[in-house]
Amino acid sequence: MNKFFFRVIIFTVLWPALVNAQLLHLKSPDGKIDMALENGAKMLWSVKYEGTEVVVPSVISLTLGNGLVLGNHAKVNSIKKASVNTVFNTPVYKKKSVIDEYNQLTINFKGDFGLILRAYNDGVAYRFFTRKKGEIIVEREEANFNFSKDHKAFIPYVRDLRENNQYISAFESTYDEIPLSKMVKDSLAISPLLVDLENGKKAAIVEAELVDYPGMFLTRNKEVAHSLHGTFARYPKAERLGGFNKMNYMVTEREAYLAKTSGNRNFPWRAVIISENDRDLLNNDMVQKLSVPSQIADISWIKPGKVAWDWWNDWNISGVDFKAGINTETYKYYIDFAAKNHIEYVVLDEGWSEETDLLKISPHINVKELISYGKQKNVGIILWASWFAINKVLDDAFTQYSSMGIKGFKIDFMDRDDQKMVNSIYNIAKKAADYKLLIDYHGMYKPTGIQRTYPNVINFEGVKGLENAKWTPKDDMPHYETTIPFIRTLAGPMDYTPGAMRNATKADFHPSNSMPMSQGTRSHQLAMYVVYEAPLQMMADSPTAYMKEQESTSFISKIPTTFDETVALDGKVGEYVAIARKKEDKWYIGGLTNWSARTITVDLSFLGKSKFSAEIFKDGMNANKDAADYKHEIVRVTSADKLTIDMANGGGFAIIINPEK
Repeated sequence: MNKFFFRVIIFTVLWPALVNAQLLHLKSPDGKIDMALENGAKMLWSVKYEGTEVVVPSVISLTLGNGLVLGNHAKVNSIKKASVNTVFNTPVYKKKSVIDEYNQLTINFKGDFGLILRAYNDGVAYRFFTRKKGEIIVEREEANFNFSKDHKAFIPYVRDLRENNQYISAFESTYDEIPLSKMVKDSLAISPLLVDLENGKKAAIVEAELVDYPGMFLTRNKEVAHSLHGTFARYPKAERLGGFNKMNYMVTEREAYLAKTSGNRNFPWRAVIISENDRDLLNNDMVQKLSVPSQIADISWIKPGKVAWDWWNDWNISGVDFKAGINTETYKYYIDFAAKNHIEYVVLDEGWSEETDLLKISPHINVKELISYGKQKNVGIILWASWFAINKVLDDAFTQYSSMGIKGFKIDFMDRDDQKMVNSIYNIAKKAADYKLLIDYHGMYKPTGIQRTYPNVINFEGVKGLENAKWTPKDDMPHYETTIPFIRTLAGPMDYTPGAMRNATKADFHPSNSMPMSQGTRSHQLAMYVVYEAPLQMMADSPTAYMKEQESTSFISKIPTTFDETVALDGKVGEYVAIARKKEDKWYIGGLTNWSARTITVDLSFLGKSKFSAEIFKDGMNANKDAADYKHEIVRVTSADKLTIDMANGGGFAIIINPEK
């Protein structure tokens, strides 16, 4: 039997002499990573990877509402060591299972609190815990990430401020590639955040198991050079209706504390992923490994898949005998298109109901009829809702629409990650699971592990997706699109909403609401269906556009949204990326480049012993002038082959490899 399917845990109480030690070390299973904790007047943590300083001594602590600082002058009661090597299944993910191997120290301090340190072969993590009776107030958390040099970092600033509040945003950002010292003072950045340690090595700051607690932003440490400092939204004290179309609650005043919470709990993980090269970042499982296992006993009803989406294409269909728009006839057309192309779902986006009253359906929409029509054609219906609207009628909405046969909700405009919002996210996920409803959290902070705990939550936004092409002319999207696979997807899946059939060169691109286009080539768009992790994956363009480009559409429809295995092939942050994924006996390969044309060699040695047929979409000879130009071919390959593929400016490629019978 495979040894990885055994769980080996050895707990050892360390020698009494170590109880009073002021410096503790924890090594990764392969011995390359050394995590240290210095316990004195203040508590400091640090990390080394072989000869590279990753995090130099950095202060960490929790301050409670009574003024007690957990971390200052702490006295050790006991220390336990654990070594774990196991595997857990991940049915709604980029691979079927994850190897979970780490060494751990659990340190109990006087005062009913402690610290857990973990060292993996690909990074480290720590978390505080308290074992106090009743409720506690967390007034402040000190989480610092000090670096030895003024390293280059990829800074995703909070840019899309809502009503001039730093802690209310859409969590969508491109990356400023600057030295740590050049980070704008008093600005906030979103995690994951990547730091270039030089010589190919990278460090990415993430958090996981964010439960009943606010999310962590990062800002420039004013007191220490080359340092990032965690900062958190304080608990909302007063709110008012506001935001886009007044569909959300805006925080107008906050409390002096971060959270009121149980005194007997574990706090979120603070983690640093470490990679020897950029490619390793493309297939990392740290957030999955640090998250609570599924709380849903039966997940057989959770069906990932692709979604025909209406909003990005502005309900713009043509060649029909009815007025296209938010009406029953239009959505039947979307359902027909989805059924013909084996697309699992259609989403009814904004407009199917009153914006702030989900129980009042538009007179132009017959939801029951659409559900019945979709059921006949094996197409499920998903409904869009703002967080404000669904949260105020949550039980009524879930009862009413699940009984009608709705498959799930796409929930938008959360725009916050304070404790109140985080709790709401978990509450919605749990109740949705009770009603067997899928959830796509749009307008949402980055995923932090709820996708493992409640696998009915099968996608998140927290990314500056294709929707921005409708109004943003200046963003360099191919550069961004070759950056996020290395950074944003470290947190988990993302609702980027790819699939544009109108494709433009850098010179020809312009925003359009009803005829939107993408920056880069057709093959670049197709590749996203392999490269981007999204168990619920949108098809952003209109049925009319897809039917005009049936060859591309048929290819997209063959690509699954979850996989059994992932292999990172090659890549460099912001330049290019190539990934292979396997589902059952088929392989899917995707590659993207930025605005620089390049040639890439795809080594097929991962295929195994057999003969295969490779269906390839790649940039056409004239894609540098006509971004929609592509070449579609089928070739025979074996594991001994290496495919040489030319990618145009803003180009890409996508391949489906089938074993020959």
